Amino acid sequence: MHVSALQWVLMFATMGLQVGILVLMVRRNFRSTFPFFFNFIIFSLVALALSIVLLFLPSQYSAVTYAYVYWGTMAIGTVLTFGVIYEVFVNILKPYSALLDLGRLLFRWAILFLALASVLTALATTGSQMTKLCATIQVLDRASSLMQCGLLLLFLLFEKRLGLSWRAPAICIVVGLGSNAAISLVSSYLSGRFPTWSGELASVEAFACVAIYSGWITSFAMPLPARRTAQDSPTRLILQRWNEALMATPLVARRSQAAFAPVESFLPGVEQTVERVMARKMMH
Repeated sequence: MHVSALQWVLMFATMGLQVGILVLMVRRNFRSTFPFFFNFIIFSLVALALSIVLLFLPSQYSAVTYAYVYWGTMAIGTVLTFGVIYEVFVNILKPYSALLDLGRLLFRWAILFLALASVLTALATTGSQMTKLCATIQVLDRASSLMQCGLLLLFLLFEKRLGLSWRAPAICIVVGLGSNAAISLVSSYLSGRFPTWSGELASVEAFACVAIYSGWITSFAMPLPARRTAQDSPTRLILQRWNEALMATPLVARRSQAAFAPVESFLPGVEQTVERVMARKMMH
C-alpha cells in the first residue's frame, strides 16, 4: 500500500497528539474521571502503531494479517467506545440522581438489544464462522457510530437548554466522537459509491482525526468551567425539570423514603429504659 508524505505526517501528528492527551489526563487527574476514554486513547495509539508496522510486512503476509488486525481492533474499539459513551453520559448526569438512574437503565437495555441484534445478524449471515463474526462486529460498530452521532446532534441542538458548556471535557469527548463517527459513516458511503475517491477520503479522515485530537488536548489543558444551574438561566434547565419530575414519581419517592427512613432498634425497650434511668438520676 502506497502512503504519501502527507499521510505519514498526519499519522505521526496523530500519535503525538494521543501521547499529549495521555500525559495531560495523568497530570490533571482526568484518568480516574474518564478511565474508559484513557484506555480508548491508549488503544488508538497502539492500533495506529500496528497499522504502521503492517505497511512494512511482505505482501504475502500483509493481507491476511491486516484482516485479522482490522477486525480485531474494530471489535475492541467498539467495546471501548460503548464504555466511553456510558462514562460520559454518567458524568453529564451526575448532579441529577433520578435522571442518572433512568439513563443507566436505558443504556443497559440498549446494549442488551444491540447484543441480541448482533447475534441474530450472525445467525442470518451465510458463510464461514469468520464471516458471521465480522458481520456481528460490523453491526455493533454501526450501532456505536449512530449512538455517537445521536449524542452529537442532541448537544448541538439543545446545548443551551441542557446547561452544558462546550469547554467541559465530557462535552468535548462527545463532540469529538460524534464528529469522527459522522465523518467515518459519510466516508464509508462515498467510498462504496465512488471507489476512486478512496485516497482523498482517507486523507480527509486523517485531517479530521488530527483536528479532533487537537480539540481534546485543548479541552483537557483548559481550566474546568463552572457548571450552570437553574438559577443561572431565565428558564429552568430542562435537565433540572426532568430530574424533579422523576423524583416526584411514586417509585422514586418510595425508594427515597426507604433510604432515609429511621432504622428501628434491634432491642425494643432499651432506649426507653435508659431514658427512665437518666430521668431518675436527674430527679435525685
